[in-house]
Amino acid sequence: MKQAFCKFIYHTLLGWKAEVHVPDYDKYIICAAPHTSNWDLFIGKLFYGAIGRETGFMMKKDWFFWPLGPIFRWMGGIAVDRGKRTSLVDQVIKIAKESDKFHLAITPEGTRKANPHWKKGFYHIAMGAGIPILLVGIDYTKKTITIGKEIRPCGDIDKDMREIKLFYKDFKGKHPENFSIGKID
Repeated sequence: MKQAFCKFIYHTLLGWKAEVHVPDYDKYIICAAPHTSNWDLFIGKLFYGAIGRETGFMMKKDWFFWPLGPIFRWMGGIAVDRGKRTSLVDQVIKIAKESDKFHLAITPEGTRKANPHWKKGFYHIAMGAGIPILLVGIDYTKKTITIGKEIRPCGDIDKDMREIKLFYKDFKGKHPENFSIGKID
């Protein structure tokens, strides 16, 4: 029922397409980019529902006010206080290791503005939990979301981040001027 509802909205009403080239493992981190609009969350959740998968997501705690807070939590949202230095990565690793199923979407830019210096928490979580990273690209020009690649972190963060960023070089966010993979050597 939920999948049919999401398919109807995502494909029929909104006219978006889905490309899935990676299996649905029990545990993984979703690296989702480009993130240039608040609409990315809703389009992404509809996409995941339409393909019959579930995922949680991390979001700035400022968005968890009434009435949005309960809705975001219901959708799988985890409020993150970026002003506090906490061991969030360690906490998420622990949760991932203790869970039978664990799917968490993280936007590496950490903002909807152009940021060539991507956050690496998603990488450290995957590395620490021993789980893959699925690269999910959002392309507003083609109205397509693609799960196009799987990365198994090897511990060489510079090498892996280069590969991850290169995957996203051709995707166009809702506001393309707000997306940057930075300089890639």
